[in-house]
Amino acid sequence: DTCCIDQKSSSELSESINSMWMLYENADVCYAYLNDVDSTSDPGSLDSAFRKSVWFTRGWTLQELIAPRHVQFLDKSWSIIGTKADMAVSVYGITGIDYGVICGHTNLRDLSVAERMSWAAKRETLKVEDRAYSLFGIFDVNMTTVYGEGEKAFQRLQYEILSQVVDHSIFAWALTTGPWDTRTGLLAPSPAAFSGSGD
Repeated sequence: DTCCIDQKSSSELSESINSMWMLYENADVCYAYLNDVDSTSDPGSLDSAFRKSVWFTRGWTLQELIAPRHVQFLDKSWSIIGTKADMAVSVYGITGIDYGVICGHTNLRDLSVAERMSWAAKRETLKVEDRAYSLFGIFDVNMTTVYGEGEKAFQRLQYEILSQVVDHSIFAWALTTGPWDTRTGLLAPSPAAFSGSGD
């Protein structure tokens, strides 16, 4: 995971980030440790700690949830809560990710760019650039990482997507807050602009 990357080496960092999706996808199983969930909580309940877990709000965990075939959720005492497949209905309700994708029956390429972007709309990262970099695998793109470029990373991601697929849904976004910056043109300023584009 990211804590194993030598972040002082820009080439290793870029290579690791571009390889991350493949590592999760090829894993036999991935373990999602939810340190804010205890075993007494009913994960199916609408007000459960499972549904409110911060793990579902992090940018990088989106690919950890989608890429692997098998995901085991563990609570703060390392007890098994359930698997991604067992809890697909709850995971769909929390994330809005296509149910077929969660279950592994639907190919990501069969879904629109806007729908996939909407899954990242409410997720947060510590660094602005990681909002784009954490989406590389979901859109099957490779890019160099340039920490310090800020929101330009998301612009570059959209250009890279447009160079690979013809999908006009990438323009199906709307601002929910703040003034529109004309420098973005037809491209969205951040994944948050796709929050209403899930359908």
